[in-house]
Amino acid sequence: MYTELSLDAMHGSLLFVVMAVFLLAGMVKGVVGLGLPTVAVGLLGLFMLPMQAAALLLMPSLVTNVWQLLAGGQLLTLLRRLWPMLVGIVVGTVLGAMSGMSGENVRATLALGIALMCYAALGLATVTCKIPSVHVRMLSWWIGLVTGLISSVTAVFVIPAVPFLQALRLEKDELIQAMGWSFTVSTFAMGAVLLQGGMVGVATGGLSLLAVLPSLLGMFLGQFLRARISVQLFRRCFFLGVLFLGLHLSIQGWR
Repeated sequence: MYTELSLDAMHGSLLFVVMAVFLLAGMVKGVVGLGLPTVAVGLLGLFMLPMQAAALLLMPSLVTNVWQLLAGGQLLTLLRRLWPMLVGIVVGTVLGAMSGMSGENVRATLALGIALMCYAALGLATVTCKIPSVHVRMLSWWIGLVTGLISSVTAVFVIPAVPFLQALRLEKDELIQAMGWSFTVSTFAMGAVLLQGGMVGVATGGLSLLAVLPSLLGMFLGQFLRARISVQLFRRCFFLGVLFLGLHLSIQGWR
């Protein structure tokens, strides 16, 4: 059973931490083009349950991902190509929520930690693969289903959707827009599940809306930094940080 994060629980210091987390998460997205939900949920998972963090993430994730989705000219072309995966994401998210896997217990924190470590390992790996076009349609549905199941427990939308999209060898702008499709659909699916489960009310909705401001500010700062720092070095440091964060959460959830 989900529990909405109330304003009474959001004391001044925690509110400051939440806004600072979204500022940092937005900055990461501005530099490397992804990572806002992962950073936000991962860091907020130190202070609250993953699903409570996901509820706060809804509006910042929706605004930034729709922005990313619309920033390109392949919107319908990618939809025709990726719709099985997108349908799978919705089905997986709903099935995961119905199964009760995302309940309020240490398993959710442990699962979040493992997901973050897997994400970091894939980000640090230099080996890439390519999926033959004849297998793409068949795999898309299952990739989406597994992504939805994982996100329903951890509120992390990237595994295995992002590695799958990278393996399609899309052009850079197409890849960014394809991830925008995946993240946007994941956000809507997660939002529907959280609304149905009573996790999003007036208080949480207001806090989520407030978190849009530091997220966008962080994105602008990240884009400013992008031209002045080594993006590859930043990515490596980012994924190392995610790896250690995931390890910490896994240990915390295992105890």
